[in-house]
Amino acid sequence: DAGSSVEEMEFNWDEYLEDTGATAAPHGSFKHVDTSLQNGFAPGMKLEVAVKSDQNTYWVATIITTCGQLLLLRYDGYGEDRKADFWCDIMTADLHPIGWCEQNKKILKVPEGIKDKIPDQEEFLQRVLKGACSAPANLLEGLHRGKNPLDLIAPGSRLELQNVRDSLEAWIVNVVENVGGRLKLRYEGLEDSDKFDQWTFYLDPFLHQVGWAAQHGYSLQPPLAIRSLKSEADWQEILKKVKEEEEESSVPTDLFKDKPVIGVHSFSEGMKLEAVDPMAPFVISPATVLKVYNEKYFMIEIDDLRPERTTSQSYICHVNSAGIFPVQWSLKNGLHLSPPPGYPGQDFDWADYLKQCGAEAAPQSCFPLLTSDHGFKENMKLEAVNPVDPEEVCIATVTKLKDSYLWLQLEGSKKPVPDCIVSVESMNIFPVGWCETNGYQLRPPRKAIVNKQKKIAVVQPEKQILSSRTVHDGLKNQELNSSDSVVINGKYCCPKIYFNHRCFSGPYLNKGRIAELPQSVGPGNCVLVLKEVLTLLINAAYKPSRVLRELQLDEEAAWHGHGETLKAKYKGKSYRATVEVVRTADRVADFCRKTCIKLECCPNLFGPQMVLDKCSENCSVLTKTKYTHYYGKRKNKRIGRPPGGHSNLEVAMKKPNKRRKRRKHFFVHKKKRCSTSVDNTPVGSPQGSGGEEEDDQDESELSHSLAQDRDKRKRKLRTFSFSDDENKPPSPKDIKMEVAEKLQLDSNPLEWSVADVVRFLKSTDCAPLARIFLDQEIDGQALLLLTLPTVQECMDLKLGPAIKLCHHIERVKLAFYQQFAN
Repeated sequence: DAGSSVEEMEFNWDEYLEDTGATAAPHGSFKHVDTSLQNGFAPGMKLEVAVKSDQNTYWVATIITTCGQLLLLRYDGYGEDRKADFWCDIMTADLHPIGWCEQNKKILKVPEGIKDKIPDQEEFLQRVLKGACSAPANLLEGLHRGKNPLDLIAPGSRLELQNVRDSLEAWIVNVVENVGGRLKLRYEGLEDSDKFDQWTFYLDPFLHQVGWAAQHGYSLQPPLAIRSLKSEADWQEILKKVKEEEEESSVPTDLFKDKPVIGVHSFSEGMKLEAVDPMAPFVISPATVLKVYNEKYFMIEIDDLRPERTTSQSYICHVNSAGIFPVQWSLKNGLHLSPPPGYPGQDFDWADYLKQCGAEAAPQSCFPLLTSDHGFKENMKLEAVNPVDPEEVCIATVTKLKDSYLWLQLEGSKKPVPDCIVSVESMNIFPVGWCETNGYQLRPPRKAIVNKQKKIAVVQPEKQILSSRTVHDGLKNQELNSSDSVVINGKYCCPKIYFNHRCFSGPYLNKGRIAELPQSVGPGNCVLVLKEVLTLLINAAYKPSRVLRELQLDEEAAWHGHGETLKAKYKGKSYRATVEVVRTADRVADFCRKTCIKLECCPNLFGPQMVLDKCSENCSVLTKTKYTHYYGKRKNKRIGRPPGGHSNLEVAMKKPNKRRKRRKHFFVHKKKRCSTSVDNTPVGSPQGSGGEEEDDQDESELSHSLAQDRDKRKRKLRTFSFSDDENKPPSPKDIKMEVAEKLQLDSNPLEWSVADVVRFLKSTDCAPLARIFLDQEIDGQALLLLTLPTVQECMDLKLGPAIKLCHHIERVKLAFYQQFAN
């Protein structure tokens, strides 16, 4: 079968590090990545906050610390007293920049707790606000509220990029793509051509906001490489158009505040040095300072003594540019210096060469001090840009270290490249997992395909699958042209599809992940929009492979729509199945409703209707249940499933058929328990991903007479209680266990101090984590705001301990609602 030859290799960093016995370079060594993750708020910033006891009044507060979109605040006037510190969520709290109350005629009033400490409010405010730094208004209000500033460099934004090859002039560039701060840029005027596209990290010293060139006395000129493509009049026309649209495509100015500042250099024309060409960073060569532009910039040329040479390898540098070294640096470090082309003989000698050229060596004082305090070690792994093809990000191994320079061996590049010489401060190197986090393709190592054959999922797709990004880009293009498509082809134009995350999410979909999905997708072409919606839902599942199986096309059913191949990843394996998607707008609502029924969730969970306050299905009364009682008792045949198993979803390395115990799922109404529904799951299907968690649980149920198995199962159940575990259908044993584990609180957790939180944690099996809560000063209010994503991100915990911890936090929340919420 032709389809079966399409095999997909799933690369997994954890397995790869284990197989190679290597370690990952520490995250703290990539300062540019740390900077890109900051949310724009910093300790010490001040803002105006609604006073809890009197919602109509406000008072000035200072940021103590930040954790994702949570801020720990202290009202000014409390001094060093931490007892009244409080956490709030940027997205939901009533927060404003300094001066907002005055502009909007709101009252600034001292909170009750510190009234006696502040006799003169006006004098106090003048004193504390003198020289104070306000939290940025754009991060507290409007579209930018709660967003990472980096997200504001959206495709279509304009910037200015200096031409580092032949002059200092700048030209306008458009952002084509933003991958975690790494920008794909296209010169203004070349909309249809990607031949001259550049990849640059947003903190690059040669990248600026629009208007920089005019402010600093540089001209706006297209680079020589593209200048001949249009006439001078055309370029001027493009510039005029950009200036007219400046407001729409501008990027916030404070985004570049963390960019490295360029210092003053002391190089002179004609000086000799050693250098690495950034376009081909494989060798160290003799080089010459060709031109000095001003106190900040100078041009270097890699020496070439051949009389017939036609091109020069020159580029612009500043005092902190990577890859420039004093004469004899390579000799002192035992490194090979590549003689200039045309140099007589192989043994290069600097003294003879300087005499021959009649030049002087650049003194040591011209070069910045090199540091070896960076955290990198030989054989460490990281992710690095291929200098020959900047589209590629490859697995890299540190093969050598000298001062603050790394020699990197790249694996998996399309064309083999020699070891690259890279500065530890380069913005083209990234920590392990950076590509996965930012949804970018990492080039996997070639040899892993042989080693990990068993991990490959073999499938028979009908056609080439589109990546999620391709679909997303297609949708964006659809949105840009949506007015046209409605007029021309309204029949095939899908309306907006809303994700109503407050609706009941059923046993397969993770409520927390659904809450993180965009509010809506579309409008656009029906197939593209619905394919994107289904892809997002599959990725929001506890087991993406299981949801894909529920959605896959039943070959015996009547064919009404359009077959699309969708993909799911689970536990390092890849699954594909053909899913039916409708093509016309009139059938979209019915398609969404039927898909919800298949996934046993509220029929309004997603669809063209936005649920505002109350769902028409009254789904809020359901807990720990499948959505079956709306549609009667389920028969032994699954909706949309062929009785004989699953025809078009296959996984390699199936486990031998095991006789499976029939499993019962209860759904529980808040008032009463209804009848059970039997789940007849065909053996060997990817629901258990080739015999994973569910099979393990079945075996443990069969051997429950053994006490140790029972204990193990209890531990396992506790570990896998997700923060939104009201969606998971428990077995009767789970229900018993919940009763046993019901928490009785002696005091309201909203009033807990940091010490109270620590005391509670020490009474659980998460006692070792209590220290983190103490260090982060997490009190009861903050504890109740914590979710699984926040815990993982801010406490740097592995998934297992994070889920365990969230289970205990959920118990506190439940007890709080039951005992104190009223």
